[in-house]
Amino acid sequence: MSDATTAPTAASAAVAPVRVALVGYGLAGSVFHAPLIAATEGLDLDTVVTSSPERRDAARAEFGEVRFAATADELWPRADELDLVVVASPNKTHVALAEAALRAGLPVVVDKPLAGTAAEARSLAALAEERGLLLSVFQNRRWDNDFRTLAALLEAGTLGDVWRFESRFERWRPKPKGGWRESGRPEEIGGLLYDLGSHVVDQALHLFGPVDRVYAESEVRRSGAEADDDTFLALRHTNGVRSHLYVSSTAAQLGPRFRVLGSQAGYVKYGLDPQEAALRAGERPLPREPWGEEGEAMWGHVGSGESPLTGGGTPEPTLPGDYPAYYRAIHAALREGGPNPVTALEAADALTVLEAARESARTRDGGPGRPPLSTAGGAGRPVSAAARPAPAGVTPRLAGARPRRGP
Repeated sequence: MSDATTAPTAASAAVAPVRVALVGYGLAGSVFHAPLIAATEGLDLDTVVTSSPERRDAARAEFGEVRFAATADELWPRADELDLVVVASPNKTHVALAEAALRAGLPVVVDKPLAGTAAEARSLAALAEERGLLLSVFQNRRWDNDFRTLAALLEAGTLGDVWRFESRFERWRPKPKGGWRESGRPEEIGGLLYDLGSHVVDQALHLFGPVDRVYAESEVRRSGAEADDDTFLALRHTNGVRSHLYVSSTAAQLGPRFRVLGSQAGYVKYGLDPQEAALRAGERPLPREPWGEEGEAMWGHVGSGESPLTGGGTPEPTLPGDYPAYYRAIHAALREGGPNPVTALEAADALTVLEAARESARTRDGGPGRPPLSTAGGAGRPVSAAARPAPAGVTPRLAGARPRRGP
């Protein structure tokens, strides 16, 4: 069982709450950030930035005395009344808003993707470093139940040396929903490569470290769609692991979320972490209450030989998902000097891969793209996975290290 929050203590009561301004109250703001902020001891949802009367009514109905601003520009003159800005607005606004918050002297959390390019992400990281301020990226899928379970299996060496990592984030949405997320205009930073691709690439780098080659296929399949809706990436990690990553809105039959093959065993897991569905349905993390758990029927399987679909393997209990851990870590970083749960430089590493994938897909008709990843992540350095904080309850390995063999 995973407690989403902890009961107040005498010591924590003496610490001033972190006053949070949330910029944006669409899907990301209303479903993910606002409920998780409100569920975290020591964080106070002070202001929501939205000009929509309907969204203000919805926020007021759930969070009571929250204040409102029509634009983020209204925040900066009263920066001394705030302790953290969370940017959950459309992708194209992320860089400008993060920079404005940092220049106003405020720590920032930015929803993924942090930026449209790795260069922009590194520029923001440099500004945060210069100002001595926290800049963190909301990569909630590091706290998915299946990802936490896989990370624990790798740490225990259960699979032996991992050879291949397959990760799928597939949906069946044959008709486009419209909106900026599916826009083909480059300035919107839409499409699945930068949306769901941000998650699967971040997870691959977090588990298996830097990569030195990227190949990608990216298609616009649905009638009326403008941005990529069916994308595949193949990554070669410098430690020898191969990652095959799929993101799609056009998968009529969904594959396993994870299929991980090692020298001793494999791990196959179907289905998505239940936390997003719970949050969308209005469920909220509560102190000392179960959160992020799934039934035994959804557990993955560990084994070798026969497929789990025909009875092979042994059921592997799925650890609870724990999205609230991200904002607990943010509070600890701001009030206790704890580590940044997801750094801007990690986001830059993932963006380097996404940019290489986009170029590979663009040029693949003339042969597989071979972007110069030997210079990604800084002068002469490969994409780095060093110093990646592990999800709650998981001990990180050194970047590029092979998972240990099992006992």
